[in-house]
Amino acid sequence: MWFSKPTKEALKELNVDPSQGLSSGEALTRLEKYGPNKLKGKPKKSLITLFFSQLKDMLIYVLLGAAVITIFIKEYADAIIILLVVILNAVIGVIQEAKAEKAVEALQKMTTPKSLVRRDGEVKEINSEEVVPGDIIVLDAGRFIPADIRLTESANLQIEESALTGESVPSNKDSAVLLEDPKTPIGDKVNMAFMSTLVTYGRGEGVVVATAMDTEIGKIAKILDEDNDELTPLQRRLDELGKTLGYLAIGICALIFVIALIQKRDLFEMFLTAISLAVAAIPEGLAAIVAIVLALGVTRMSKINAIVKKLPAVETLGSVNIICSDKTGTLTQNKMTVVKTFTLNNLRDIPAGSDVLAPSPDEKELVRSFVLCSDATYENGAGTGDPTEVALIIMGDRFDLTKNALNAAHKRVGEKPFDSDRKLMSTLNEENGTYRVHTKGAIDNLLKISSTALIDGKVVPLTEEIKKSFLKATEEMSDSALRVLGAAYKDSDTVIDAEEMEKDLTIIGIVGMIDPPRLEVKDSIAEAKAAGITPIMITGDHKNTAVAIAKELGIADSIEQSLTGAEIDEMTDEVFSEKIKDYRVFARVSPEHKVKIVRAFKAHGNIVSMTGDGVNDAPSLKYADIGVAMGITGTDVAKGASDMILTDDNFTTIVNAIEEGRNIYNNIKKSVIFLLSCNLGEVISILFSILFFWPVPLAATQLLWINLITDSLPAIALGVDPGDKDVMKRKPRDPKQSFFAEGSGARAVIGGFLIGILTLTAFYFGMYEHGYNIFTNLTKEVTKPEYQTALTYARTMAFVVLAASQLFYSLSMRNHEKSIFKIGLFKNKLLIASIIIGLLLQELVISIPFLAEAFGVHNISLKDWGIVLLFSLVPLTVNELIKFFVRLTRKTADNN
Repeated sequence: MWFSKPTKEALKELNVDPSQGLSSGEALTRLEKYGPNKLKGKPKKSLITLFFSQLKDMLIYVLLGAAVITIFIKEYADAIIILLVVILNAVIGVIQEAKAEKAVEALQKMTTPKSLVRRDGEVKEINSEEVVPGDIIVLDAGRFIPADIRLTESANLQIEESALTGESVPSNKDSAVLLEDPKTPIGDKVNMAFMSTLVTYGRGEGVVVATAMDTEIGKIAKILDEDNDELTPLQRRLDELGKTLGYLAIGICALIFVIALIQKRDLFEMFLTAISLAVAAIPEGLAAIVAIVLALGVTRMSKINAIVKKLPAVETLGSVNIICSDKTGTLTQNKMTVVKTFTLNNLRDIPAGSDVLAPSPDEKELVRSFVLCSDATYENGAGTGDPTEVALIIMGDRFDLTKNALNAAHKRVGEKPFDSDRKLMSTLNEENGTYRVHTKGAIDNLLKISSTALIDGKVVPLTEEIKKSFLKATEEMSDSALRVLGAAYKDSDTVIDAEEMEKDLTIIGIVGMIDPPRLEVKDSIAEAKAAGITPIMITGDHKNTAVAIAKELGIADSIEQSLTGAEIDEMTDEVFSEKIKDYRVFARVSPEHKVKIVRAFKAHGNIVSMTGDGVNDAPSLKYADIGVAMGITGTDVAKGASDMILTDDNFTTIVNAIEEGRNIYNNIKKSVIFLLSCNLGEVISILFSILFFWPVPLAATQLLWINLITDSLPAIALGVDPGDKDVMKRKPRDPKQSFFAEGSGARAVIGGFLIGILTLTAFYFGMYEHGYNIFTNLTKEVTKPEYQTALTYARTMAFVVLAASQLFYSLSMRNHEKSIFKIGLFKNKLLIASIIIGLLLQELVISIPFLAEAFGVHNISLKDWGIVLLFSLVPLTVNELIKFFVRLTRKTADNN
């Protein structure tokens, strides 16, 4: 805890003389002991390792087994198709994973290339990797900090630490301050400087107390480097589904052999049938279809300013019920803005916008002093310099008192720079042949050096009553979490020295400024809350400022709903986890606190989204279910650790992305239930035929064609179904919820049963038309050519009914409550096109001779086409009738 040690004690402990620095020999010895000052990361996985890791899935194992068997029985086309599906799925996974973890690499790039150190009594510029504990570092404006440093000297030193603390305003540093509290937050360690932060003002010196992975940045790198490969809700569902289907396929194959033994059937024939059933039980295209739907979802997300890095993250968004958001830049505009001015007897709110305002005489003097006593610039919408001064110059523009015009009319001839002890800055400017001192700074310090006040254009003596008026206005602004600055002036006939400037001033007034909320965020937070999502603010800023913004946006109602990092440290993990639901604002927190907050929310079963832009946000971005980084202000580290990047840095985009995520999950669920209904229909048709000793109605090649081509087209079309407008009126989905919840399982069973029975019925009709009744024993007929012709014809009818019934059934899968007419029969044009293409493909397969021969089918008559289309419409009709009665029952219950 170097921040609690006096500089002499710190230097003694590190065994270094600040006037001489380390000797070259000692520096080399320490470099060997501590190692180079650079961040380390785990070795990368090779592409081959990544590829094989994608194959660790039960569905993949079964498919690979089916591929081996199909090669063994010389069904090479089937084997190639199955293997292509497996390879496609693995390649998509590799591409996503290879893109994912770039965070530590980005951190490594942040280490500064050169540093000023004192060695052998001389100041030298060295590579920052050669910096060691005990080195004396020389700091000046514009230079990055190469390591964690205990400051030994400071003169008006300001360091921009937003990457670590989230604060938009640079921190004032003071080497003389001693901090006794061991739990002092990073943002309050005013006698320390941290690796990769930037000196914006003043100068200083310090002794290096930590390098490389021992620095605050290094601690973040360690967290980012930890394995945290939790599965998303969708991945868990698909993993469970894969295992279930895999075991089901194996179980069905075992059942087939038991039936074959009981019925004394030909074992090799049953072996082929078992393969057909295994193929029927597994939706081969499922993995690829889900990947395609997610990829299309990613494209749609990019159009609403959300870039998704990991495909499963699209779906996870749909079940998010906690949004932890950084304040600065996400909920706020990330620019200090003057919102109030106060001159005696005149408090004014500055409205948002760019309209030119008319100042009162006193306001004009106030604004003029602030603008002339500033070093920042603001032109063409871009500012340089201290954010507070930029805000003052923008205020000047609003009152038509621009910096360029004022500087041209009132040339600066002297100044007294800002000092952290005085908390004041003064300039001396020409004023119509005379000179005027303009001073800005802390109001209590200004009141001490002022003797008069400006009221309605007149200078009057500064009384205790006037002082109380200023202090009361200051207190009210501070209570509203505004940063308060005062301005005063003094006229002089001659140029005066800096020491004479800040005496006997005339106090003009004060301004209150804040980083204001984004205008559109309040509505988005209201929408999120209506959708059952709880917004949480996590920031490195001060508690009062954070709560004020949170109350304005509707995130929190009172200061009791806020907690600081120091207060978190006082709680045990168990107590903190138990009380986490009572808080909406977490202020003055460190990176470790952010991770702790995310973990506490997740411990209650919440799906947590975390947004941020700084290095300090990176660990929590990684540990959240969905890490969301800012695309404009975000550091490379934050982007590397995130799952999604907002190109407009806007909280509203997160809410829009959650809506999109919910619709994408619903679409994936539609596709999965549709595919499972289809596969169940295939299983029922084959299993029933075996149980009743009928001929097998479908061959393995026919099932593969339907699973990979006919089913896949409507499944993909369902995956891009237009979103449900009511999706944000419902609470977030329970992440533990099965695909089969809310009646989906029953619909899958009913649909699958109907498809299977109708397929068998079509098969029966085909055989019956050729003089064979499958309810009688046809064993003796198998060798007859006419029987084989009848079998081919009947299988063709079953093949077409199976495909067509699945195609039509997909229309009913678009919504589990509303009818196909209510949601718009032709609204999903891609689905209509996939049904038409699917039917055309079926016609081509049975009518083109070489395809018909390959699939073991035959062209059917026009009358039989009418029969199969009639059969095919039954599952759709029944499902629509079920939905009608469900709606009717619900309406009756609501009326009662």
